[in-house]
Amino acid sequence: MDFNVIQITRINSEPFSFTDKVNITFPVPPLASAKIYENEGSKTLKICATVYINSKDSQNPVVGTLTEHLNTVEIYFDYDWDEETPDTYDVWYIEIDYASESVENITTVMSYLRNIDPETSRGTETSVGR
Repeated sequence: MDFNVIQITRINSEPFSFTDKVNITFPVPPLASAKIYENEGSKTLKICATVYINSKDSQNPVVGTLTEHLNTVEIYFDYDWDEETPDTYDVWYIEIDYASESVENITTVMSYLRNIDPETSRGTETSVGR
């Protein structure tokens, strides 16, 4: 099992704010897509995600762990959140390539934005495109 972080990039130039702050859960779960493609003769799972980090103390999120369980990959994007509900966010784009002998069996990606102290997370389920 091998994964390669292609990029982690902040994509907004001005802090982003949600218009409906009442119905937001914290941390905001990542938005993700996943697709298996051919990469130099090998099948590879491409995972693309956007994560929302408090703009007051924005730091690059880190790809913490990626694990494969049967037909599911779990990926954690780690950050250090100050526990206050943010007024504004920075939006980060993260792109990862993942390869394994059983990558073609993967049908689901569970992606989580995880606060490292104290550890809390929110996640989303994404179906893998072919």
